[in-house]
Amino acid sequence: MINYLKLIRYRHLLLLAFMQLIFRYGFLKLQNIPLALADWQYILLVFSTLFLAAGGSIINAIFQQDSDSENKPDCQVVGKFISENTAYNLYAAFTFTGVSIGFYLSNVIQKSNFAILFILIASTLYFYASSMKNSILIGNIIVAFTTSIYLLLIGLFDLLPTTFEANQTVMGIHFSILFDYAVFTFIIAFLIELVSDIENTKGDTSQGLSTLAVVIGFSKAKNTVLTLSLIPILCVVYYLKVYLFDAKLLYSFIYGLIFIVTPLIYFSIKIFKANEPKEFRHLNIILKCILFFAYLSIFVISLNIQNHA
Repeated sequence: MINYLKLIRYRHLLLLAFMQLIFRYGFLKLQNIPLALADWQYILLVFSTLFLAAGGSIINAIFQQDSDSENKPDCQVVGKFISENTAYNLYAAFTFTGVSIGFYLSNVIQKSNFAILFILIASTLYFYASSMKNSILIGNIIVAFTTSIYLLLIGLFDLLPTTFEANQTVMGIHFSILFDYAVFTFIIAFLIELVSDIENTKGDTSQGLSTLAVVIGFSKAKNTVLTLSLIPILCVVYYLKVYLFDAKLLYSFIYGLIFIVTPLIYFSIKIFKANEPKEFRHLNIILKCILFFAYLSIFVISLNIQNHA
């Protein structure tokens, strides 16, 4: 069982599920706004994205068997514990189920054209694993984008169908909040991908992959990540000052400083000093923890607003 959980990257799926659930029940449900999906339909949306993400992890594991055998032999599952044929069958089952649920929900909200989003996500994940992964930065951008799009699906399926001229301003504010978090997710997911590439530099070089770390070198790749890590720090500090501190939401402001800004600064310091694979694995965990606390912050802010009102 543990090998199948590794295959679908269950920790990533848990974070994804947490993100979608906290934004629905720790944010949107606490607002006085209409939502398009019933609770059980929203759970279906969560499962749809989980199935698509699981399928993406499986097809990626299939295509990167050679690099995994060198970079992460202890983590390799396909070809060692699970046959390639079984992995392909699981990929097809997860992807088909995820897309099918997406088709159903698109018809539920009477926007059948939205079903194309699920097909595009599934197709993008496949082409990333099969061919785009070897393209410098393009693969990293694709993974970061698909991770952030799962957050925007909440707005498209739960907010947009109940948005009319009378409530357009209010609904637009809530959608813009989702968009801000999606942008932050993209940035952090992009950093996670770059750090993983740096960690796997040796194996990727022997496999002839064109990652950023392979093309420009280990040290320059580290400096690039260090520079990019300053972007979320500056953005979050600005966001905390303008939207929380100035609004006298001090509990949320302090939360952001402790659980988001401080770990980001820690990451920037440690990436400068990191040299061993285990250090980069540690930094990836830090980035994923930052995402977790960032998602949780929407609930903290919602409670702070209610108590402050």
